[in-house]
Amino acid sequence: MILCRVIGNAVSTVKQECYTGWRVMVCVPVQPDGTTPRGREFLSVDSVEAGPGDLVLVAREGNAARQVLGKASDPFHSVIMGIVDDVNAPVDRGPGSPR
Repeated sequence: MILCRVIGNAVSTVKQECYTGWRVMVCVPVQPDGTTPRGREFLSVDSVEAGPGDLVLVAREGNAARQVLGKASDPFHSVIMGIVDDVNAPVDRGPGSPR
């Protein structure tokens, strides 16, 4: 699972049938501070009613996404699995800095 920030949603009028009823969100991986990006944006199916601005946990592996969302043959690649309330992680201050 990876920590991401939801930055928007994707809307389509024509889609594969298995996506009907699911919201597709635009997510960007972030550092534990919740704001510093650490990768490129990607699309993820929302299973927890997340919205733009939310900090979320995303399973970015097809098998996990399919287990949560549908059948083994559905073409899901990533799924939002949880909304994060708080992150309590040490801050990396660089080599040689006191902890």
